[in-house]
Formats: sequence, C-alpha cells, structure tokens
Amino acid sequence: MSEARIRVSEIFGPTIQGEGILIGLPTIFVRTGGCDYRCSWCDTLHAVDSDYRDQWLPMSVDEIWSEVTRLSGGKPLTISLSGGNPAIQPLGPLIAHGHAEGYRFALETQGSLAKDWFAELDVLVLSPKPPSSGMATDWGAFDDCLRMASHKPQVALKIVVFDDVDYAYAREAASRYPGLPLYLQPGNHTPPPPEADDAIVDIEGIVERMRWLVDKVSSDRWFEARVLPQLHVLIWGNKRGV
Repeated sequence: MSEARIRVSEIFGPTIQGEGILIGLPTIFVRTGGCDYRCSWCDTLHAVDSDYRDQWLPMSVDEIWSEVTRLSGGKPLTISLSGGNPAIQPLGPLIAHGHAEGYRFALETQGSLAKDWFAELDVLVLSPKPPSSGMATDWGAFDDCLRMASHKPQVALKIVVFDDVDYAYAREAASRYPGLPLYLQPGNHTPPPPEADDAIVDIEGIVERMRWLVDKVSSDRWFEARVLPQLHVLIWGNKRGV
C-alpha cells in the first residue's frame, strides 16, 4: 500500500447519500480535511477551517480501509469522498484499493483542482460555487477537471441556488456544459457552526426556497434541470455523521 497520508475529518455510515445524482443511495462517507475555498454558507466548516486542523487525522490507506470495512461489514457499496475539497488529498491509492475489493467511489468537488485519479472514479460530481458563496469560478480549472476525468466516470453538474443571481449563474453554467446532467439544490441558509452540529435549521425556509426554485425552473421551461433537496437536512437537520 502507498505510504501517502490522507487528512481525514471523519468517516461515517452507512447512511444515504443526501443530494445530487446518487440521492438515496446507501453510502459510506470519507470526509477529508482542508479546502482551497471558504464559502460564506459552508455547512462543513469543521472540515474546512484550519482552526480545526488538529482534528483531521493523517491516515494511511490501510487505516482508512479498516474503518470503511468495519462500517460496511465488508459488503461493497459506494464510498463518497467529500470535504472540504477532497481533490486536495492523494486519494488515488485509496480508490485503487477499494475497487479491488468491489467498492465504488463518488467524489464531489468545486472543480478548482484537477487530479489524474479523477479518471479512476465511478462518479464525479462537479459543484461550482455560485455568487452567494463569495467565491469566483475559474472555468479554466473546471475544464481541466473534465479533461482529467477523460469521460471515464459518470460526471454530473450540481449547483446550489440561494437567489436570482445564483439562478442566473446556474443557467450560464448549464449553457457551458449542455452535455452534463444538471442538479439544482436550494441552499441551507442556517448551516451549523463547527462546534454545534445540533444547531437549529430553518427547514421551513429551505422548503420555501425549494418551492421557489421549482416554480422558477417550471415557468422558464428549463426542463433539463432536476431540482432536488438536501435529503439528509430534511431528515436530520444539521446533525453530523448521518
């Protein structure tokens, strides 16, 4: 096994994938630590903010795999590689080891860092951050991610929408990549602080934003877009590890 260490914020499951192209699918999550973005509404600051770096464990592939197989009971299922931005971490050896054991791998990233091991994934979700995040999209870097994927994994586009400006951004992104399946998601405007995963979540407000987004897509006859909730937020609120 490779001696490369992967900074891990948390490993949990099995649970369901709560959003995007694999929503509802039984999943083990390997959440890495570290991110090159700092979105204004980030809901995983414990895996992003360097103040929590001492909680990120540098783990070998063997150590990670031991926990994955314990949680899954050795039954192959899908492993979601998330963050932060998991593209920061050397995940190629983990993917290769898991595939040898019959597991599948899905990764979600904002598309700011391209890695050659993207081509080894089963599913790659590219989620560029809209204006409400406070981040600017580097479409050149995003295109590099698509090139690295090299048409091997299933690739999807997922965009969080909070308001009309984000919606216009999503329309522009979709026009850039008409061949990618597109998933829109209403944003959680009440994300938890890192130290309080039981923080109150405004479910009513999130559902209202989803109604607005569905009405918007329908009235614009934007039939290529799929609008989905964060299912885990509707079920468990801001609770971590589910």
